[in-house]
Amino acid sequence: MPDRARRPGSHRPPTPRPLPGRGRGRQGARTQRETWPVGPVEIPTGTVEVVPDPDHAAGATLLVNGVPSSYVDLDDPGVLAFEYMQQMALVVDALRPGEPLDVVHLGAAGCALARAIDWTRPGSRQVAVELDARLPELVRTWFGLPRSPALRIRAGDARAQLALLHGASADVVVRDVFAGDTTPGHVTTVEMVRDVARVLRPGGAYLVNCADGADLVRARSEAATLTEVFADVVAIAEPALLRGRGYGNVVLAASDDPDLLAVAGLARAVRSLPAPARLLRGDELRALVGDAAVLRDPPPDPQDAA
Repeated sequence: MPDRARRPGSHRPPTPRPLPGRGRGRQGARTQRETWPVGPVEIPTGTVEVVPDPDHAAGATLLVNGVPSSYVDLDDPGVLAFEYMQQMALVVDALRPGEPLDVVHLGAAGCALARAIDWTRPGSRQVAVELDARLPELVRTWFGLPRSPALRIRAGDARAQLALLHGASADVVVRDVFAGDTTPGHVTTVEMVRDVARVLRPGGAYLVNCADGADLVRARSEAATLTEVFADVVAIAEPALLRGRGYGNVVLAASDDPDLLAVAGLARAVRSLPAPARLLRGDELRALVGDAAVLRDPPPDPQDAA
């Protein structure tokens, strides 16, 4: 997607180390950097490239088909440079603080959020789904991702892989799936959202990265779709985007627990990020949604049944 949709922003503050010895160390980071390629590398779905951070030797941005997709800090896996990931992390932080979580990531790329959760929630079990099987193989080599069972990577279509997961098996499902600058329609529909709800445990959270323009057509429709399934939905975005300026990310969070997204301090924490954002809930969210239609799967083709 365009840089604006997944751009490195202000860094989240360095995260505390929950256990000694979990980092790679300076020597480990240097060894890992030696595996970074120079220039784009071809993969089945296009190209991937590691662009070192000129201001931080252990940091790099991963470009997928020329678009910034993840920022990885070998020294501190808890650093999240992209603003929408910082916003998502605040919602994750509100869910059973300090305890291990079972998390499903639909869309893997550099697995930045998965690395952060592994770092801050030792003992978590995560699954990342990536369409291009070669991409996570390279990312494991370049960035030293957590190994199974801490992080398992599955290759395939996000919705198809979600359908294979057991019911009530995840605390969090994250959707960060794009083809170019657009999320494929089949992972935005109410039928898809119902399958997410099936996979989530009671009280779990569904986090959606929606890249949108000034009219917020996609975000409004996706929010309408989430409210069809979940008891509580919030939207998080920079104030300028919500006022109809520019192009960027809207994070949508949904849960069947009305207390999770209303937890004291979440809206304040969102406002206190390095790039301050707003959280819309209740009447404000309904005003955002307006008359937007719920997204649905297309009707079956009669020829397919013949």
